[in-house]
Amino acid sequence: MTTSTQHDLEARLNDLFDHIRNGRIMDAMNEFYDEHVVMNEPAYGDTVGLAANLEREQGFVDSVKEFKNFEVVASGVGDNVTFYENVMDWISQDDQEIHVEQLVVAKWKDGKIVHERFYYNMG
Repeated sequence: MTTSTQHDLEARLNDLFDHIRNGRIMDAMNEFYDEHVVMNEPAYGDTVGLAANLEREQGFVDSVKEFKNFEVVASGVGDNVTFYENVMDWISQDDQEIHVEQLVVAKWKDGKIVHERFYYNMG
């Protein structure tokens, strides 16, 4: 399958949300991201390839003491693209409360994310 139907992408996106809500972030990386994925974040720029993204994401997971909330505010599915707006709250290992509101846009191929960009305020 070269292209994914909107229904298939909506199901994949909802599965991704379930992984995140259940604290299975690293499993989600392996399940939903292509080997050559490029992830773009304001704090890091482009991270290229699944291996590099797994390493970066593990650093994030290791920095979290307690995951408090993951709420999807809005989401949408188009032609091999998804977006979602979410709110996340967690407590860092140094007991700092973190609150992030972000928009995530992902491009998909063969049921896997090949490019993902995060939009959030660094302030």
